[in-house]
Amino acid sequence: MRKVSLIEAKRNLSALIDGFKRGSPVLIVDRGRPVARLEPVAGRGAAPQSDRLSRLARDGVVQPGWARLCETLFDREPPRAGVGVSAVDTLIQERREGR
Repeated sequence: MRKVSLIEAKRNLSALIDGFKRGSPVLIVDRGRPVARLEPVAGRGAAPQSDRLSRLARDGVVQPGWARLCETLFDREPPRAGVGVSAVDTLIQERREGR
């Protein structure tokens, strides 16, 4: 991400806008402190999932994980509770089995 001073942003706003239209966000700093971020606006539903996740993380809604997911996580069929079977009891049983 490109950093520019507030004064430089005022002088070169058109050039900055042309730059982030191509996908390069700009961080505007005032005396070394970040004060604004300019980034392109995506159309409704046009943003890829990773962009949405990045925005949620930046807004503090989600926290990125620090560990990799188990590669076999999605290989197994999810458990199905039968009629008259408690979902809580099923979960407890799975925990005891180490699943």
